[in-house]
Order: sequence, then structure tokens, then C-alpha cells
Amino acid sequence: MRSLIDIVDLSIEEIDGLIDTANDIIENPIKYREKCRYKKLATLFFEPSTRTRLSFEAAMMELGGNVLGFSAANNSSASKGESVSDTVRTVSCYADIIAMRHPKEGAPMVASMHASVPIINAGDGGHNHPTQTLTDLLTIQREKGHFDHLTVGLCGDLKFGRTVHSLIHALSRYENIHFVLISPEELKLPGYIIKDILDKKGIKYTVTTSLEDVIPTLDILYMTRVQRERFFNEADYVRLKDSYILNQEKLATAKSDLCIMHPLPRVNEISVDVDDDPRACYFKQVLYGKFIRMALILKLLEVE
Repeated sequence: MRSLIDIVDLSIEEIDGLIDTANDIIENPIKYREKCRYKKLATLFFEPSTRTRLSFEAAMMELGGNVLGFSAANNSSASKGESVSDTVRTVSCYADIIAMRHPKEGAPMVASMHASVPIINAGDGGHNHPTQTLTDLLTIQREKGHFDHLTVGLCGDLKFGRTVHSLIHALSRYENIHFVLISPEELKLPGYIIKDILDKKGIKYTVTTSLEDVIPTLDILYMTRVQRERFFNEADYVRLKDSYILNQEKLATAKSDLCIMHPLPRVNEISVDVDDDPRACYFKQVLYGKFIRMALILKLLEVE
């Protein structure tokens, strides 16, 4: 039995295999329609979610399986004080695989130590979000065709943005990646990621507070929202929430084949006037998330 807690749990070869499976699902959906018949996915979401939870549910349903679970901690026995380990031991009696989101970093790891079925980390605090990273990688592969020799701009909340942290982990394993880190001083990428990944691997990176200065150089622009739920001080959130707003004016100097990504939900950081731009990939990204999660479910359940 195998779980997915961190994107580095997967080798490059395994990621490539998942992407190949996802692409085959896109091309041949009928072939996969009954692959998980009689299988059950439990979605244990102790924290709000729209895209991640619903894409897991849609993925399992399109594989012919069934779904059970809860969408908020107060809809579960956690509201009565039940521990994560007891919850997953219980749910393991009902389901074949569990997708879990939790506000506490490390909770899915604890769950994987006590569950008798595979656990998929669907986001733990500001730490990790491996299935969003798989979604991002499938998006990049389908839009760019490759992962190497790319200049990747990461813009917004780089301090608390778990999607950014996971994506850096994943892309750092490919050749000639240049990260451009765009954020206010208060939301800079944590030093341990710079030290343990970028510096350790000798990966090129640029730190800046100006999106306008660097946008002409980017192959990919990954926008993120400033996350109110990660702030202890409301005044700090209000001061920083509109630090970067991408609009058509800022895109005037960008490459014609720029790939604009966002894990969503967005607030104000991408103007709606960008939505119809052919470089906007964030809603396609949502759709790709369903297909890569289908591939992951098949892999962890060892379904051929």
C-alpha cells in the first residue's frame, strides 16, 4: 500500500507515467469508465475547498467508483475532539482510498501512519499540495510540451503558498529551470526552500518585487492569491492583498506564448479582462486537475 504525502514521494519517471495516463484518459475516456467500479473514495476535508474536493469526486465518479466523506471539520467527529488517527482508522473501514485536506501541516502524514488504505494529501496548511502540483505539471506539459529550459515566474504569496512550494520541489528536478520569485518583502519564499532546494541544487533564481520588470522574460507566470486564512493580523492582509494585479496592460510586454497559471480561487490578482486572452490557462488547469487525479487514483489503487 502506498500513499502520496509530498510531491517528492514520486520519481520523475512516476510523474511522467501519471502524465502519460492522464493524457490517455483525455484521448480515450470510455476506456477508463469502469476502472474503479465498486471502489470507494473518501474525501476528508477539514478545511474548505471547491476545486480540489470536487475534482477528486468527479475523478472517482468518472472511473466508475463511488464517493463518501465530509467537506468541513464541523461536519465530522473532529468537532467532538476525535483525533486524525482515529478518524482515518474508522474511514479505512468504509473506503478503499482517502483524499485528505487539513489545516495542520503534517496531518496527512500522521493519517498515512494509521490508515489501512492509501492516503492522498489534498493540502496540509501552508506546507504541501502534491496533487495541485501534478495538475500544474500536466498543464505545463500540455501547454509547453516540456519541463526543462523554462523561466518560471511565481508571483504573490510565496511565503504561505503551498502550491508554490510543491511546484518548486517538482520543477527543480528538471534541467535549466530559472525561477523568478515575485513578492512583497513580507511574503518572500521561505529561506529554507531557497537554501535546501534552490541553493543546494544550484538552480538559478531571481528575487524581485516588480512583476512589470520581469514579465517579458517569463515562459510561465504562476499567480497566487494572498491568503487571508494564513494571516494572524487582518491589517497585514488588507495591506498586502492587492500587491499584484495582472491585467492586459501588464501583459502588453509579455511573450505571445506565455502560459498564465493560477491554482485558484482568485480574488483580485488576475483581472477578468485576462480571462479571454489565449495565454490564460487557469481554467484549463482546473480541468486537467480532474484527469491527473484520475491517473493518481488508478496508480495508488494499483488498477491496470
